[in-house]
Amino acid sequence: MDDKADDADGNIRGLIFALLALACGHMLSTLLRTIPGISLDVMAADFHTPPQTLASLTSIYYFAFAASQIPVGAAMDRFGVRPVSLSLLCGTIVGALASGLATGPESFLFGQFLLGVATSGMLMCPMTLAAKQMSAARFGLWSGIILSIGNIGMLLSASPLAFVVELWGWRAGFWISAGFGVVVAITVFLLVPKPSPAQADTSSPLSQMAEVLRIGLSYRLRGLVALSLVSLAASLVLRGLWGGPWLMEIKALSRIEAGNILGLFTLALIVGPVLMGVLDRAIGHRREVLAATHSFAALLLALMAAGAPHFPLSELFGITAAPAGFDGALFVLIGIGVSTQPLLYGMTRQMVDAQNAGKALSAINLAFFLGTALMQSATGVVATLFGLPAVLLFMAASLIVGTTIFVAYTQPSKS
Repeated sequence: MDDKADDADGNIRGLIFALLALACGHMLSTLLRTIPGISLDVMAADFHTPPQTLASLTSIYYFAFAASQIPVGAAMDRFGVRPVSLSLLCGTIVGALASGLATGPESFLFGQFLLGVATSGMLMCPMTLAAKQMSAARFGLWSGIILSIGNIGMLLSASPLAFVVELWGWRAGFWISAGFGVVVAITVFLLVPKPSPAQADTSSPLSQMAEVLRIGLSYRLRGLVALSLVSLAASLVLRGLWGGPWLMEIKALSRIEAGNILGLFTLALIVGPVLMGVLDRAIGHRREVLAATHSFAALLLALMAAGAPHFPLSELFGITAAPAGFDGALFVLIGIGVSTQPLLYGMTRQMVDAQNAGKALSAINLAFFLGTALMQSATGVVATLFGLPAVLLFMAASLIVGTTIFVAYTQPSKS
């Protein structure tokens, strides 16, 4: 009995170490995708390109990321997490080097495309391993932990990256990321176990990819997909692209000061998923919590926009603009409000068996990052035509639409 208990403890420890190693890959992914958020102005100046144009170009990362979810989800069910994660990490290192070597918008676009493809499975690798090895109840908690660890990458791209950009330039962020990628790849090679042949899905690759789409378009997942299209997009587009320009251009903060506020936002995005995972295990009611938190985040985005110069909140209090501290508090609250993505993963995991977990989670992840690509492209146009306050209002409206569809499709009587 003691030997069996020791073996079980060893297996649990091994699984935890493997999940932590893979979660570091997700951390690298979030670091890379948010580098433009704190260095967009200097990158645009280096490339002799308007910042709004470069912002729209960076959306290729999310389009490539989203499109890759279908083959990556099928590959993880077919070949296993370890070989897929190692292949993607090698591609990430190459993509980081290519982005750092870019000499203009075209070559930077190519580097971002490579990174979008290569980092596409960095979240799904630990999620799929956890979904296949854990119960649905434990998976809800661990999905929150994985997201929180991954979001540390956004913390690294706040004040630390602002310091790096000021000292060594924006390219140094990509060099450092490439080195981090090498360390993560070695760690994954050492800690993540080889897949068991019995666990492999041996159906054809084409049928596997079609299954990802079929699952994502199924009636039961449509509400989850609708909310997924706007949920992660709101946090990533705000944190990775427009948060810095908002604070520096509208609130006249320095790069370091803006980085400090974005750091607080990121801390909320780190703590929030774990809190939501614990809350889920304690009270349940995933549908109601998701609807309430996303509606709350939409309201906060509208309030932030209202605090811009000559907008209603500033006019109401007779001030030029709402103080930066007000924005800082809103950033933190928004970060907590949109940190309920683990509940979307948990609801998805409840609807499928373990064999199809990789495909179902990839379908939701496809919605997450396709929505981010679409929102990033759309907000680039909105910013050009109407300014940054309109960007925040557009994001708030998107959250309300996604939440409304989610509520309509997930009514208990229709599930």
